[in-house]
This record gives sequence, structure tokens and C-alpha cells, in this order.
Amino acid sequence: MNFIEIAKKRFSVRCYKDKGVEKEKLQMILEAAHVAPTAANLQPVRLIVVTSREGLEKIGKGANLYGAPLAVIVCADHAKAWVRPFDKKQTSDIDASILTDHMMLQATELGLGSVWICYFNPDVIRREFGLSDNLEPVNILAIGYADEEAADPERHLQTRIPVKELVSYETI
Repeated sequence: MNFIEIAKKRFSVRCYKDKGVEKEKLQMILEAAHVAPTAANLQPVRLIVVTSREGLEKIGKGANLYGAPLAVIVCADHAKAWVRPFDKKQTSDIDASILTDHMMLQATELGLGSVWICYFNPDVIRREFGLSDNLEPVNILAIGYADEEAADPERHLQTRIPVKELVSYETI
């Protein structure tokens, strides 16, 4: 599969089979995160991989994992983040998002489904996983084998704004 095929194939999975993710596939997903770019290469992101029933239940106190057998809590490390000097914009949330996107697309290529979860209670996640003050849970990536019909890869023609509305070009 080429990149655009993978990107079109990916969809948000909200129903998973009761089947774990193989360690080899998990390692490839984590490798995709490892090679993801970050601002100034500071790598201000920490990942918490959760596969145990107890760990998934802890996440379940603050988020809906839709029955996924694997979750990756993506945390921004504010102590390491690059800050744009002009307006003091800290980019750790952007870096965390880039890593999440890499993992999500790698999971798709491996035949796994995923859903990017941003609707969760960060205080619960902080407490349940004992996160230090400098770590902010930015999102949770639920991963597993989809137990639902795949979305049509061509759905974007109907569900997205036209490219001509998305893109503008400089004018002379």
C-alpha cells in the first residue's frame, strides 16, 4: 500500500474484537512513533503502553476505549518542549500529535484499527498512572482489530471540504 492508500483506508474504529495485538505489531507501531519528527528534535513526548486488563480499566475511569485491547497514552513533556521565541507557543502538543498520527497510520498498514481519543478526563489519567506535573496526557490512541465494517476509502470526497476550499495559493 502506498501512503495515500493507507491514509484513505484509516478510519476511527469504535468496536474491537476480543483479540490482542501481537508484540511484533506493537513494536512496529512504537517504532513509527520513535522516528516521528519533533520541534528542534527535543522529543518532548512520553508514551504509556497499556495492555493489561487492570491498566485498561484504569483508563476506562476517564475515557471510553471502545473495547480496544491496547491503548497508548500520549503525553507531552512540558519540561522538554521547544518554545517559539516570538509568541512563546510551546509545541509539545503538536509533537504529541505527530507521533500519534505516525502510530495510527502504521497500525492501519498492519491491518489494525485505531481511534484517536481526545475526549477524556486528564485528571483521572494523571491520577491513575501517577503522572508527574510536567507530563500532560494529550490524547489516547486505542488500537486493536476492528469489529465493524471498514469505512469506504473514497468517503473523503463526500465528507471533506473540496481541496479548492482547503488550499489557497499565493498570488503575484
